[in-house]
Amino acid sequence: MTKRKGIKSAVLAIAAFALIAGACGGSSDTATEETTAETAAPATDPCEGSELKLGLAFDTGGRGDGTFNDSAARGAEQAATELCYTVQELEATSDDDRKPNLEALVAAGNNPVIAVGFAFGGAIEEVAAANPNVTFGWVDGYLDLPNVKTLGFSEQEGSFLVGAAAALKSASGTIGFIGGQEIDLIKRFEAGYIAGAKAVNPDIKVESKYLGAAGDNAAWGSPDKAKEIAMSWYKKGADIVYTAAGGSGAGTIEAAVEAGEGKWAIGVDSDQYLTATPEQQAHILTSMLKRVDVSVFLAAKAVKEGDVTGGFKVFDLKTDGVGYATSGGFLDDVADQLEAFKAKIVSGEIVVPTKP
Repeated sequence: MTKRKGIKSAVLAIAAFALIAGACGGSSDTATEETTAETAAPATDPCEGSELKLGLAFDTGGRGDGTFNDSAARGAEQAATELCYTVQELEATSDDDRKPNLEALVAAGNNPVIAVGFAFGGAIEEVAAANPNVTFGWVDGYLDLPNVKTLGFSEQEGSFLVGAAAALKSASGTIGFIGGQEIDLIKRFEAGYIAGAKAVNPDIKVESKYLGAAGDNAAWGSPDKAKEIAMSWYKKGADIVYTAAGGSGAGTIEAAVEAGEGKWAIGVDSDQYLTATPEQQAHILTSMLKRVDVSVFLAAKAVKEGDVTGGFKVFDLKTDGVGYATSGGFLDDVADQLEAFKAKIVSGEIVVPTKP
């Protein structure tokens, strides 16, 4: 459980200076008090008395996955600090955990309860229908219920930009994409990546491979498989590989490090440069940012302000819901070109495909 961070200590300052008289032989008439400072009242915790509770149901991997769940956690932390929520977190370690976790968060008095990941589909539908007075948020889902806020993203738009970056920085003319489960959601990442790369270089070669079929949750936690695929591509001449597969992406970063100079990995969801080792940072070209943190925070903010209705909200380039990371400075020389592509997507001049 994440605690609210309030002001927990008070700073007291007392300064009293007086001339000594009377008892030391001087006249009381000459005693002059030069300054007197009152004791400052202790500062109070701005969240003191708040009864707001936010429940966060992580998908497999939970905190520490470096990507999707960690981004959601940052949004919850922001809600704790800025909105005075107390946050309760539960992680699904298997498919069987999702519904019980949602029910436990509801039973604990959390409102809203936010499910992180498309795999909560059947579970959130049942629990939300059974608890109409609780507002739910569902990241990457879609459910037409009056108390469910569905939080979607234009992953293809952010992926277009990192695809363009890959093509601009590739020395070999061959790049790669590794997906987790072969589902429509991840195909949006692939489609945008390929479109962005070909917008720069129509002749670029893009290798693509998935780690599992729909429903294969091991695809999100198989860094060894991702490493094997990426290493084989690096050895054949590819120099940049983008992975949209949750925790499996760590394997691609390891492969880039082992493959050596000129080999790059592209991270996903969070800015993976910020949590990497210095050795790894030298091989992380950029990351496609999927601002799950923004969606979680805004959903919590809406409920606090009285908006408990459902509906579908898309976070795209126009709302800074997706984007690309610039940590490390590796894209400084192509930033103007990437921003020009971004402007064209926002204006509608470029419509990014959602299928490869």
